[in-house]
Amino acid sequence: MKKASLILFFLTQVLCSQTPCTNGFSGIYPCKDYDLLSHFSISEIAGSGAEGNDSWGWTDPDTQSEYALMGTNKGITFINITDPLAPIILGTIETSTVNSSWRDVKVYNNHAFIVSEANNHGMQVFDLTRLRNITNPPVVFLADTHFTEFGTAHNIVINEESGYAYIVGASRSSTYKGGPIFINIQNPINPIIEGGLSEGGYAHDAQVITYNGPDSDYTSKEILIGSNESEVVIADVTNKANPTIISTISYTDVRYAHQGWFTEDLKYFILGDELDELRIGNGTKTVVFDFTDLDNPLHHFDYFGRTAAIDHNGYVKDNIYYQASYTAGLRMLDISDIKNKNMTEVGYFDTYPNNNNTAFNGAWNVYPYFPSGNIIISDIDNGFFVIRKSGTLSLENQNLELGFSMFPNPASNQTTIKSLNNESIKNIKVYSLVGQKIAEENNINNTQFQLNIGNIKKGIYFIKINDNQTTKLVVN
Repeated sequence: MKKASLILFFLTQVLCSQTPCTNGFSGIYPCKDYDLLSHFSISEIAGSGAEGNDSWGWTDPDTQSEYALMGTNKGITFINITDPLAPIILGTIETSTVNSSWRDVKVYNNHAFIVSEANNHGMQVFDLTRLRNITNPPVVFLADTHFTEFGTAHNIVINEESGYAYIVGASRSSTYKGGPIFINIQNPINPIIEGGLSEGGYAHDAQVITYNGPDSDYTSKEILIGSNESEVVIADVTNKANPTIISTISYTDVRYAHQGWFTEDLKYFILGDELDELRIGNGTKTVVFDFTDLDNPLHHFDYFGRTAAIDHNGYVKDNIYYQASYTAGLRMLDISDIKNKNMTEVGYFDTYPNNNNTAFNGAWNVYPYFPSGNIIISDIDNGFFVIRKSGTLSLENQNLELGFSMFPNPASNQTTIKSLNNESIKNIKVYSLVGQKIAEENNINNTQFQLNIGNIKKGIYFIKINDNQTTKLVVN
């Protein structure tokens, strides 16, 4: 009975060391239905004088460890968030030239690709698997490759299916006049420029996909959607030497077509205009287009949020549009009825509690794509946040998605792993949160195995079964 009480106490500490959203607040941060799991101030990320900007994520395919890539005016900081309640700052790759308020990063094939508007910055390429074995963090990293065949850039976009990166927001005096630059990154440490698109003008941001949407004319084509200041440009970039513009569309009261993202069915494109709130005075405005026919895009409707904040970057996962909305923090919009011109705010987490003014402070970016369901936010002023939908942090739910059960969990001396579908357990590996292999059992070849963990220190670990399924174990 005493042992069971200790296990319950430990599990309670794990699940409750977060700051839940209660009565509209998670600590000092206004919220609705999303809890704060952890937070680093901007000075903890990058020291005095730091400002936050972009962010992205990487999930290690071998260990399932999750890492955040947090941008600042000084560089990119790597944070292990596998245990979202106790993240670890592993280190930073510093800017290649000078500091800049604008820095962007994306991930492909276990490598980070970093660009900036810093003078002559080019593109830094960093092998993310180096993060697995950091024993004395934080450290200062050097790039594995520094690609210098272009100088400044506002952003980088990657189509992970094709292995191409698209540099956007390059200098207007560059070869493609600020239009997208096409770079083959299939060998990440040997990037090759293969072309570009100048006809559509300066591209501030873009999304590029291998298209499988409703317009059968473009099935399997590589399609670029450019947010090009005064309009949205749809282009076929399959042939890197001969890209073609399919169509363009603008909208009422355009001030700065900034960034957008497809719905998952590829029928609608959701765009943010960065300057309309400031120059017109409307509330947070989101523009929705019907892209069912890429040759004939249509304006579908405008959605107006509840605050005067400026919308910045937004991404779609399932039926939620995650909108980093500067002073209003992160807003979650239900888009399940977007066909009928309905969007509904169903949650928020305000990383900038000072106010919701029309100003360039607060949440710059959000990354909602970690398999765990954890969400990261990068805030210009207040740093780095890990949040999660309320009521979803659990150790037990993870086993339900696997073909194996593990009991007890938490455990102290041993835990039993059992197949739920008669699949044979061949091998089991135990990893720490930073990806170090702690223990290994091979040649098991049974549907049940008792794993001895008496010699493992207390903490949270990953259990990898048959080299392809991973779950968490708490050792207490």
